[in-house]
Amino acid sequence: MDENIRKLQDWIDESQNIVFFGGAGVSTESGIPDFRSTDGLYHQQYDYPPETILSHTFFEKNPAEFYRFYRDKMIVQGAKPNAAHLKLAELERAGKLKAVVTQNIDGLHQAAGSKVVYELHGSTLRNYCTRCRKKYPLSFITESTGVPHCTEPNCGGIVRPDVVLYEEGLDQDVIEGAVAAIRRADMLIIGGTSLVVYPAAGLINYYAGKKLVLINKSPTGMDYRADLAISAPIGEVFSQITVK
Repeated sequence: MDENIRKLQDWIDESQNIVFFGGAGVSTESGIPDFRSTDGLYHQQYDYPPETILSHTFFEKNPAEFYRFYRDKMIVQGAKPNAAHLKLAELERAGKLKAVVTQNIDGLHQAAGSKVVYELHGSTLRNYCTRCRKKYPLSFITESTGVPHCTEPNCGGIVRPDVVLYEEGLDQDVIEGAVAAIRRADMLIIGGTSLVVYPAAGLINYYAGKKLVLINKSPTGMDYRADLAISAPIGEVFSQITVK
């Protein structure tokens, strides 16, 4: 076993209040593309940049084009939890992992069995009417065409995904829950994120412990702050960990 993996295993064994903070790299091994890799969404060509399409202003002004992109690129049906999701759920069942904080919107942590999940950017699985707030499942979006509208009598409002678009603030309750969990943690594992998206990346500042682990396929600008940095795919790393 690699020395870094052995150290990670030892720290997990001796910790009882672990928090995991993850980004897009956690889901790439499930076939969901990230935004910033060489083949990610930011490197593909559209009439508008993804950051523009996925903004509050664009959604308000051009919902038809928003939904054309959203259905095509943001919803990945049939994706299954990978080794990272499954190991984290196993650590939670063992009483060692207390919370998952995620920037992802795919719901794969819950699909793997995790119960305490703080979704900083919302979820594609939840949708709601912007007028009457009626809730809709993902299937309502995928099975409709054009701009989806509420089916309630005398409403007809636009149904939107419960995801945080650019220009929108994060949910305060979610942020407060994530911060509280990180502050209490005796071990913080950060995985699959380049730590460049704020305010989410700033959550690292609330950890005051001595076991800060960064796991990412490529080095990050925050590696210098880590007590242990591992440059490898997150699923590959977690598949070597045993829950005791």
